[in-house]
Amino acid sequence: MMRAIYLIIALFGMPALAMAEAENDPFEGWNRAMFSFNQKADKYVLKPVAEGYQAVTPAPVRKGVSNFFNNLGEPITAANSVLQAKPGKAARSLTRFVFNTTFGLCGICDVAGARGIERENEDLGQTLAYWGVGSGPYLMLPVLGPSNLRDLGGRFGDQPLNPISWQDELGTTEMLISDGIQTRAQLLGMEPKSVGDPYVLMRSAYEQRRRYQINDGIVVDLFLDDPFLDDPSVAQ
Repeated sequence: MMRAIYLIIALFGMPALAMAEAENDPFEGWNRAMFSFNQKADKYVLKPVAEGYQAVTPAPVRKGVSNFFNNLGEPITAANSVLQAKPGKAARSLTRFVFNTTFGLCGICDVAGARGIERENEDLGQTLAYWGVGSGPYLMLPVLGPSNLRDLGGRFGDQPLNPISWQDELGTTEMLISDGIQTRAQLLGMEPKSVGDPYVLMRSAYEQRRRYQINDGIVVDLFLDDPFLDDPSVAQ
């Protein structure tokens, strides 16, 4: 039954959603050029490096590196949870940061997760949406990938809370590169084998993922008059 419902949504809801997303993409020419650049950069640089990293690094080490970088994001989630009046999320994120930093070897081991304290995900882009700021136009950023005007501003606003930015410029660059390689390695083997326009598919996936995050996992009705309506009040 559920498969039939999903099929109906895919057949009838997705075309309307794609049209709405196209209307939110006034810089499509630039965005497509950046998308093409990113694909080439991934094919010739990022993916080969990630494959080499995966080949020479044992899985437990890769997991520890992933945990380490995830732990650095906990202060961002905690601060934005407070700004969104979500004290439970803020408390969990702070607890995770303290436990994993002190007992988990600076976050390499997820001891909080092992005790059932699951990782949350909040950022300034979601906070701005919570307070009614619209997404603005869709943007494809060089190397960084899909975004929009609101989330781009959120990136800069979150940066001071990320311990990576507390180092000198060289150290920050090295850690960002390491994080990028680790993230790309996690996506190996997950590249979509889909038909259609890959640019449109990525744009749609990004917009849907952000709506899902903003609404704390509550799926927004695809048939609303404005499918880009970010209404975090439904998640309260």
